[in-house]
Order: sequence, then structure tokens, then C-alpha cells
Amino acid sequence: MSFPLTPATSTPHSDFNSKEWKTLDHIPTVQEEARDEHEQRALHPVASSDRRASSTTTLNQETVVTHGMKHRGVTDTSKGDKIIVEFEPGEGPKQWKNPYRWYCTFTATSLALVVSLGSSMPTGDLPGTAETLHVSNEVINLTVSLYVAGFGIGPVSFEGHVSEVYGRRPVYIVSMFIFFIFTLPCALAPNIATILAGRMIAGLAASAPFCNVGGTVADLWATHERGIPMAAYSSTLFLGPCLGPLFGGWIGQKTGHWRSIYWVLFCFCFAAFILAFFTPETLEIVLLRKKAHRLNKQHKTDMYIAKADLDRVPFRETMKIALLRPFILMSESIIVLFSFYLSFIYALLYATFFAFPIAFEEKRGWSAGMTGVAFLSICIGIFLANLVNWWQETLYARHAVKHGPVPEGRLYPMMIGAITLPIALLILAFTSYPGITWVGPAAAGVVFGFSMVTIYVAGNSYIVDSYSHVAASAISSKNLMRCLIAASVPLWINQLLHNLKFQFGCLLLAGIAVVIAAMPFYFFFRGDRVRARSKRALKVEKKDVKVEGEGAV
Repeated sequence: MSFPLTPATSTPHSDFNSKEWKTLDHIPTVQEEARDEHEQRALHPVASSDRRASSTTTLNQETVVTHGMKHRGVTDTSKGDKIIVEFEPGEGPKQWKNPYRWYCTFTATSLALVVSLGSSMPTGDLPGTAETLHVSNEVINLTVSLYVAGFGIGPVSFEGHVSEVYGRRPVYIVSMFIFFIFTLPCALAPNIATILAGRMIAGLAASAPFCNVGGTVADLWATHERGIPMAAYSSTLFLGPCLGPLFGGWIGQKTGHWRSIYWVLFCFCFAAFILAFFTPETLEIVLLRKKAHRLNKQHKTDMYIAKADLDRVPFRETMKIALLRPFILMSESIIVLFSFYLSFIYALLYATFFAFPIAFEEKRGWSAGMTGVAFLSICIGIFLANLVNWWQETLYARHAVKHGPVPEGRLYPMMIGAITLPIALLILAFTSYPGITWVGPAAAGVVFGFSMVTIYVAGNSYIVDSYSHVAASAISSKNLMRCLIAASVPLWINQLLHNLKFQFGCLLLAGIAVVIAAMPFYFFFRGDRVRARSKRALKVEKKDVKVEGEGAV
């Protein structure tokens, strides 16, 4: 999907320039947030450009020379002169050759696809798993719940900032190794405790690739180049879970045993683990640090240093920001409301893993494999949503020219999705009777896939724009709520659809979708007032600007 553009700064309308925009994936990291907070508590010398000099940066008590620009500055006299290393032309990740950048993007995105696939693949034969391990359906559904819960807990607890200190590649390798190792007990599990423990730990490890691939894409591609790479990565959030029942259903049906599903998943994990070794490091801080180390070793000195190491924030302070700020932001009305809406969408995705088997297997007698094929309807809807999100970039540009770069310009697709979502649930409710053709529920899947992506991408963009100065923490808050709510779905969705009857259960979910459908419309027209009352949201005023001529704003 093509992410809408995000204004880099809240500039006056007269200064509005498309070249100043940045994409949704370009948000402050937790370490950058910690550094900003750290700098507010200490006085730092301010550097100002003066004249051209060398390609490296010489740091002493009087001057700092950066990229050929000479600056005034101060260093610790105990360290003496330092030389800040920087990339030569063609060395930076964004300047690598296109085939190599696509290779890096493919390897990282493949890791995200495997871990998202692992969340739903075991649903291909949950009844068989419950029968073998002698547990109820509610207990066996925990194999999905605990994995998804790990998705949300992992980034908030530690994984969201480890890559900012040690780099992307080590995090990929270590996390995929843990994911690979703890999938094996699930295939060999003699009891339910073993499989639940394995799924929980695997979910925690799997969250690391998923929350870092976006950073890898941002490392590799400039703002105007990230549309397709980000679409490839973002689609894994939804395509992986939709393809899981397809693979799991056919594997379970053809082999006749649920353990085969975990063995195939184990092979996928092993392949992803090997692939992680061939995923290059892309984080500029780490690459510059390695270059400084190489130059120090070559010249037998300690003068070369990466700029990020001059003002590195203590790891303890970064940890504090990563752990506490997401929970503090949960007191913000924008975070709470949008997180709930996006969590509801994500929960509905996992609800389909149990609703489609009822609609197609129980009511129509389809096999598990053919029921998995029905999930392709959601994939079609995801593809259609990509087209709308591409169109959204044009809508946002027009809105920004007229009203300024306000977050409300992100909500056009969300308003469309808010209308089509209850329609999808109503179609599913009224076409799930045994005598009605399968086309009805399949059409509901297409509309749902479309609604899911349009709502999720636009809502995510609104959160980032409203809290761009603490965006990493805001996204962590949203992800935690999203995954915990989605993790609860397998524990109650079967009871809802069976005890309340399938049609009335879908009608209940459609009713909730109708009630919350007004939210994007309210924020589109009144969002500026909500942000003005917020203690932490950015105060970007919405203004009407008359365009009198070409280029006038």
C-alpha cells in the first residue's frame, strides 16, 4: 500500500513545499525522543554554518567541521581532537545501487511476512490439536492469543529500541533464532503447556522483525522513493495472517495431522533465520560507527568517531522512555479513540479466522483447504485499498495547500472505510445461510479487506501526525492496545457466533462498527479543537487559504 505523505514540519502555509514532506515510516525513534528530552535538561553548544572545509569533521575546543561546513563548537578537553566520520558519495544506504537496495528490502520484508504468517497458520487445524492434547477449544485458541499478545508486548518491553543501539541486523538474527527454536517445541509438544509456552516466546521474538522492518525501509529509501517499498512491507501486516489459514488448512487436510502445520512453519522459520544472516545492516549510526572503528584500526588512533557517539543518550534513559511514555500517552483522548478503532479493525481480522470456518465449513460443508482459499477474498480487498491509499496522497496534497499540513487531511480513506466496514459485516450476516451461494460471504471478505486497510493506514497516519515529536511512543501505545485486544478475540468469538447465532453475532459487530463510524468524520471537522485541548498533541492550526494563482498559497 502506498503510504500518504507526512509533513516534515509544521510550516506556515506560505512556506508549504512538497519537498519538505516525509513519509509515514519516517518518525522519531525512541532513542531520538530520549535524546530530545535529554537535551532539554542540559545546555549544548549551538553550531552555525560558516564556510566550506573538508569532507570529514574535525572536532576540537574551537571548531567543528561537518560535511565541508565549519561550525563553532566545544568538546571535552580530556578527549582531545576528534574526527567525525561521514559517508563518502555512494556509501550511505540511500545511495546504494537500486538492485542492492531492493535485495535488502526483500530480505527484511520476507522476515516480516514469515512472522505474520506464523500468527494464523496453526488455525488450519485447531480442532485436531485440541483433540490430540485433550483440551477444550477455548484453551487451544490460546495458541493464537498468546502469539498475538507477544506481538504487542515485545516492542514496548525492549525490542522497540534495541536496534537503535546495536543495529537492525543483530536484532533480526537473534529474534529469528529465538522464533525458530521455540517453534520446534510446538511441533513436538506432548501437552498443552509446552505448546502455549512455545507460542508465547515465539510471539515475543517475532515482534522484533515486524517492528524493525519499517525502519529498514526508511534507512534505504529517500522520501519520494518509499511508496512501493513501504507498500510491500505494510501489506505483510494483513497478507500474512490472511495467507496463514490457506497454508494451514491445506497442510492439515492433506497430511491429516496438525503437527505437520508446525513442521512446515518450523521450516519457514529456519529459512527466515538463514535469510537474516544475509540481511545487510542499514542503520546509518551503526555503519558510521563501523567506519570509525575501521579507520581507527587502520591509522592506529582513537580520533575517528561517529557523530551519534558524541551525544549518545544513556541506555537507561532510553529504556525509561521506551517503557513509560507509551503508557503515559494512553491518557490522551486521540490515542485512546484511534487505538480503539484500529484495535477493533485488527480484532475483526482475527475474528475471520473463526468466522469463515463457520460460514464455509459448518454451514456449507467446505473442506479446511477450501475455506483457506476463501481468505483470498480479503487479499483482493487489500489490493483495492492500495489503490485508494495511492489516491489519498493527491487528496492530502490538495488539503494541505488549502488548509495547511494538518493531520485531518489524512482521514479521507478512513471516512470511506468507516462506511464500508459495517456493510461488509452486514453482507456476511445475511449471506451466511446454508442455502445462499458462497459468493455473498466472499464478497463480504473483499469489502472487509478494503475497509480494514483504508481505516488502518489513515488512522495510523493521523496518530503519527498528531504526535510526530513522540511518534515512536505513540505507535507503541497503539500497537500494545491493538495486539492485546486482538489476542482476546479467539477466547470469545466462537461463543459469540455460536451462542448468539452467526447472523446475530455479525449484526452485533456491525452495530459496533456503525456506532464508531462517526469518529473519523468528527475528527475531520473538529480534530483541530481536540488537538488544541490536548496536553501533548502538536498544535497545528487549521486555516482556510485562498489560492489566487498558480503556486499561490
